[in-house]
Amino acid sequence: MKVIKGSVTAPKGFTASGISSGIKRSGKKDLALIYSSAPANAAGVFTQNKVKAAPIIISMDHIRSGKAQAIIANAGCANACTGDQGLADARLMADATASSLNINARHVLVASTGSIGSYLPMKNLLPGIRSASKRLSEHGGAEAAEAIMTTDTRKKEIAVKLKAGGKSVTIGAIAKGSGMIAPNMATMFAFITTDANVPAYDLKSYLLKAVDRSFNMTVVDRETSTNDCVFILANGQAGNRMLSGKDEKDFISALEYVCTYLAREIARDGEGATKLMEIRVAGARSEKDARAAARSVAGSDLVKSAIFGEDPNFGRIMAALGYSGARLDPCLVNIFIGSIEVVRGGKTLSFDNAKARKHLKGKEVLITVMLGLGKSNATAWGCDLTYDYVKINAEYHT
Repeated sequence: MKVIKGSVTAPKGFTASGISSGIKRSGKKDLALIYSSAPANAAGVFTQNKVKAAPIIISMDHIRSGKAQAIIANAGCANACTGDQGLADARLMADATASSLNINARHVLVASTGSIGSYLPMKNLLPGIRSASKRLSEHGGAEAAEAIMTTDTRKKEIAVKLKAGGKSVTIGAIAKGSGMIAPNMATMFAFITTDANVPAYDLKSYLLKAVDRSFNMTVVDRETSTNDCVFILANGQAGNRMLSGKDEKDFISALEYVCTYLAREIARDGEGATKLMEIRVAGARSEKDARAAARSVAGSDLVKSAIFGEDPNFGRIMAALGYSGARLDPCLVNIFIGSIEVVRGGKTLSFDNAKARKHLKGKEVLITVMLGLGKSNATAWGCDLTYDYVKINAEYHT
């Protein structure tokens, strides 16, 4: 596998655009369109929040067919908690996109992000969809990545190429996410495209596995959103034979790489964040326990605050492990901050405090936990908790 320049338009047959349609008062880009020149096999993963936004409900219905040809996504308005009008507006987004592209409306997936409780300004959005359709380009991936941003400070995009099924296959993706990020799918989008020939039932299986190991292991603030979703479209234009054996494993690994890269970028760009946290847990009795322990440490407000303060406060890590729900014998726990062992057998060590603080001053912080109970492991990603997180969310709606 090789990382290449580009994003959702890197695979054959995909174009995209991103424009300002007047939803955001700032005038910044707020409408993204991704289009496959041929109907694609499709799969999706959606928020586990019982309160689901209108576009989520529509897209969950549309994707049941296992086919999609376009994704229309707006930022600046979540179209959540908007009742029947919200549902009608989300359907109208799909219909208008289908009309502009001359495709089946049920092959359009819809996504929205922004403030909850506001209605979409359809008088701006519908002309915007027509304009976005006319601006579709093989170079439009970066514009689409920009158009789905809300409190994000940077675009998130990636593309990779690999050999699979006798052909060169490409996977491209964009994502957004900065706040309301928790391990149940978060306030995030990830739109993934590939020119690989993959049946819809396999695509869903691959996506579920990749999401579980990436986005569902990412924590910014333990908030599960109403609007998050991950879509993947595979249009088969690479012309590869059906994936099996090593080719299938290579494709799954590449997809997981793409999702993990984007998950890390979301955590790195957490609202107000100054540091990316990586929590590695090894020696758990089961993968479930390893995942629970890693997510608990990554999501702990006290751990996150200590990382911001560059304080090697291992007691907070021990406490987060203790309430994680993972099977645990405190007397077997070893903890490292960077390469510095700070806890052995559940007890404090005499460690070089200055050296540990030096590691915490970096932009990326690694915490490794050895549970000593088995052979399972997991990794979670998060960020530090800063003064700016409160400021951003205190001012967000206004």
